Amino acid sequence: MTNPLAPFKPFPEPPALILEYIAARSAEESMVDGPAPWDLGALSAELTAPLHAWLDSVCRWLNWRYTWQPQDVIPPCWAKHEGLGYEVVALAFARIDAYADAGSSVVWHEQYERFLTRMKRALGKDGDECRVGRHDVRPARFQLAAWGAKPSQSTNEQEQSELVKEST
Repeated sequence: MTNPLAPFKPFPEPPALILEYIAARSAEESMVDGPAPWDLGALSAELTAPLHAWLDSVCRWLNWRYTWQPQDVIPPCWAKHEGLGYEVVALAFARIDAYADAGSSVVWHEQYERFLTRMKRALGKDGDECRVGRHDVRPARFQLAAWGAKPSQSTNEQEQSELVKEST
């Protein structure tokens, strides 16, 4: 007799470096006073390097296990949508914590539904293009250009401002 639950695949394991970092942060006599591992913008390059591959596997896992409608697909360019990147990492770590308790896993599924709503709102109608692999710069970027450059603006932000000027 075949096991009908055999196709259920486990959630992707976080990278060893991240697990070690979490353990070091949560140790009682911890000397690590760094940011939470889900705070992408505050993590060192050493910690963010292994996160992309893991988060990408998390997105693939979520898409294969939960997505039945095209509008619910997390697009392959999720990392190019900065806000979506923050959402994905928080959802991934929340799932790890939630599955320590059955009741919490139900709450995580409610969080996942709210994640989908926020993702669809953030991507808007252009999300359909992203979902089929045709990512373009954020459509609202021209509106952000009205803020102008800050004196301490990073190189990446300056490049984005130049793209905005060229497209208008």
